[in-house]
Amino acid sequence: MKISDFMLEYEKFCPKELAVEGDPVGLQVGNPNDELTKVLVTLDIREQTVAEAKALGVNLIIAKHPLIFHPLSALTSMNDQEKLVLDLARAGIAVYTSHTNIDVVTGGLNDYFSQLLGMTDIEVLDDEEGLGRVGNIELTELSVLTEKVKAAFGLDRLRLITYDHNLTQKIERIAICGGSGGKLWPKALEKKADIYITGDIYYHVGHDMLSAGLLGIDPGHYIEHAFIGLVADKLRSFDLGVKIYESQEKTNPFYDI
Repeated sequence: MKISDFMLEYEKFCPKELAVEGDPVGLQVGNPNDELTKVLVTLDIREQTVAEAKALGVNLIIAKHPLIFHPLSALTSMNDQEKLVLDLARAGIAVYTSHTNIDVVTGGLNDYFSQLLGMTDIEVLDDEEGLGRVGNIELTELSVLTEKVKAAFGLDRLRLITYDHNLTQKIERIAICGGSGGKLWPKALEKKADIYITGDIYYHVGHDMLSAGLLGIDPGHYIEHAFIGLVADKLRSFDLGVKIYESQEKTNPFYDI
């Protein structure tokens, strides 16, 4: 099987056209006509995942976060990011990125997050770009919800956006967006969410949310590592005779102590 054939099957499930405008998705490194036998699925492409791909002998990496997000002005070994591209090209390992399109698509990452939290009556958070989800849960206290979020995403801790540290607030409607979705908090408010769950919420955004009456949970950007298992299972379901590996490398740059 060629890489291009494999890409075609994946894009039947998750079309590139669903990506937010300007988002770099699709094949970023490699020859689509190369033969494909092994695929590594990962959240990020860093030095450790490149080494992992080489050790496994894969022909293709499928990553959520783009290897090349901004256009390169050069390709040298003097820049760490460019060096990653060079190393992969030299090793004959292609790179395919599925970024915001896997967030938007039905059955993608945000739908999976909603499922993990037991949300019902789910609708899209941002109707313009298709990002995020909003849904209902059984009426519960914030303290109980925080434990549910930690269990769902395998977290030891998370950040709450609230002035009331008793955590007795009642929650019945949740908005969620994987990754860094702080800018969408007004959408969560518009859709009557009691709380908004997303990563990388800034200090002043937290103030604005609370002033408007919206609580928040910041579980971190790294909850998107769920992409690995979700996409690996989807690829295996295609039954195309290609070996699918799930990255075992931890690429979260933050460590809580």
